[in-house]
Amino acid sequence: MTLNDIASPADIRGLSDEKLATLAFEIRKFLVSSISETGGHLASNLGVVELTLALHSVFDFSKDRLVWDVGHQSYVHKILTGRKEKFSTLRQFGGISGFPKTSESIYDAFNTGHASTSVSAALGMARARDLAQDNYEVVAVFGDGALTGGMLFEGLNDAGHSNSKVIFILNDNEMSISQNVGALAKYLQRLRRTKGYFKSKDAIEDFLGKLPIGADTATVAAKKLKGILRQRVLPPTMFDNLGLNYFGPIDGHDIASLKTVFERTKQSSTSSFIHVQTKKGKGYKPAELHPQQYHGISGVKVAAKEDYSAVFGKTLCRIAESNNKIVAITGAMPLGTGLSEFSKKYSNRYFDVGIAEEHAVTMAAGLAIKGFTPVVPLYSTFMQRAYDQILHDVCLQNLHVVLCADRAGIVGQDGETHHGLYDIAFLSHMPNITLLSPSGFDELSQMLDYAINVCKGPVAIRYPRGNTQVPAIPFEIGKLPMLKDGKDILILSTGRMLKTAQKVADTTGAQLFAVPTIKPFCTELICEQSKGKKLVATIEDAAITGGIGSLTATALCEAGIGVPLLRCAFPDTPITHGSIVELDKLYGLDADSIIKKIKEKINV
Repeated sequence: MTLNDIASPADIRGLSDEKLATLAFEIRKFLVSSISETGGHLASNLGVVELTLALHSVFDFSKDRLVWDVGHQSYVHKILTGRKEKFSTLRQFGGISGFPKTSESIYDAFNTGHASTSVSAALGMARARDLAQDNYEVVAVFGDGALTGGMLFEGLNDAGHSNSKVIFILNDNEMSISQNVGALAKYLQRLRRTKGYFKSKDAIEDFLGKLPIGADTATVAAKKLKGILRQRVLPPTMFDNLGLNYFGPIDGHDIASLKTVFERTKQSSTSSFIHVQTKKGKGYKPAELHPQQYHGISGVKVAAKEDYSAVFGKTLCRIAESNNKIVAITGAMPLGTGLSEFSKKYSNRYFDVGIAEEHAVTMAAGLAIKGFTPVVPLYSTFMQRAYDQILHDVCLQNLHVVLCADRAGIVGQDGETHHGLYDIAFLSHMPNITLLSPSGFDELSQMLDYAINVCKGPVAIRYPRGNTQVPAIPFEIGKLPMLKDGKDILILSTGRMLKTAQKVADTTGAQLFAVPTIKPFCTELICEQSKGKKLVATIEDAAITGGIGSLTATALCEAGIGVPLLRCAFPDTPITHGSIVELDKLYGLDADSIIKKIKEKINV
């Protein structure tokens, strides 16, 4: 049987381990070829081929439930569940998602995209199963990077005293996107060196099974003896101490061993924690040697251009030369957020806290209250996870923490879980905060300088993915630069969309203002310039509720200015995946669509 013969997971059940190994080779070959065309997460999927094959050999996930943490490693699962022929559309507009989607397949149990959520979701499913008196297995697969997230341990802590059975699988490849850090990474290193844990455990049980203790009382005594022997021979892991039955470490590329332990935990009535070791990029030498570079690859080979993240990192290094109070904090994303050079030049002022955004922000508050200036770049979609910490620990105390919302706005192929559309809404209503939005590299540098060296309280800068920008605009806090004069129409725009707004203003003859300072919002100027206009339009790369359109509507209403308002932003619905150009057009945010809306609004 070849990969082309696999229509569903049922086709691989009963295959010999040798045939499954051959299938693993074919899957890796297909992944490298296909993802090279479409782009996507390569290294992580190459690492879970045998793990995924073993899971689908033992479990029936048309009724059993499988939750992938983050979900970017679910490509092999998708191939085996009838979506191989759609892989040419992976992450493309109108195609299959790069993450699990319940709307795509009955085999996708839960929509994921952020780390450390799988344990909680799986435990919820298990409790639902037990409440409904149903009968199926629930399996959660998460990486060692997810172990740095507090939510996962909240779930494990709960699961350890729950009577609802879940099978937890730790896919330990020593990586998230970057090398994992912290005490847990060191703990897993020690566990990896504990060879033969699983075999020793079997040996103890085999020994006890041969003792002449057939009576019930003797069985109870044997269980107690087993516990004593295990503690002497195999000290309990932290996962055992959480109340979970630990198995491992197990070679994650040995299909026979994986199937054995999966069958065993399937038969158990209690929750298990299976520690599987895999190699990120397995089977493709470039990805094995450079897993960070091959974590996510682009399907279009273009020359690398400087982007906002790189400009941020370069500017931060420059400012840090003369300001030794600056510290930088990352949530396991030094490369993605532009901090690689800072981490080398100022290693004593650089902190990678792992996938722990909440901890990152409150730790920043602790640094700030003692006189340091912490700079915390997080992808906008991940900054959402630290909402309470930003409000409670930073803003209410009016602490000088510099938050940088990278990947603000639409991000493209990663889709609804990764778009950064909500930061204006959830940051602008916080007390004491200053919120800035550059529309070019030079403006970002000016804003970062202001945020670090001038601003005294909480400040956030949101900037997009990529390099879309307008010519340099001098930045001055609270000022709205007029880029074009006009009579009947006023356009306000910010960030990436300012370039589109310029095209719209050129065609419609509108007056155009950039909005680099979102908070404090320049209410007086906007109200003054709106008087006598036939239309005010706002254009932004953000959710329509809570963006600059909402702020403008409030300002005009409170001032009693009855001018018509057109808000051009993304709707309050999940935004699909696709290229930025395709998504702008789909949601009416390309220049032609906005021009058409304006003309309809003023009856031209």
